[in-house]
Amino acid sequence: MHVTVRDNNVDQALRALKKKMQREGIFREMKLRRSFEKPSERRAREKAEAVRRHRKLMRKRMEREGF
Repeated sequence: MHVTVRDNNVDQALRALKKKMQREGIFREMKLRRSFEKPSERRAREKAEAVRRHRKLMRKRMEREGF
C-alpha cells in the first residue's frame, strides 16, 4: 500500500491511508484475529455474511427493476 505526503501534510496522508485500509478490510481482519475463532463459528459467520450480501444484492436488484 502506498500513500504520498504532499506539501508536508501528514494528517491528510494519514486519513488517506486509513481510508485505503478500511476499503481493503484490514481493520476488520485485525479485529477478527484478535482472538481465536472456532472453525464452526467461522463457518457460521461466513454463511451469515453470504446471506446478508445476497439479500442486499436482491434488494438493490428489486429496487432497480422497480418492484
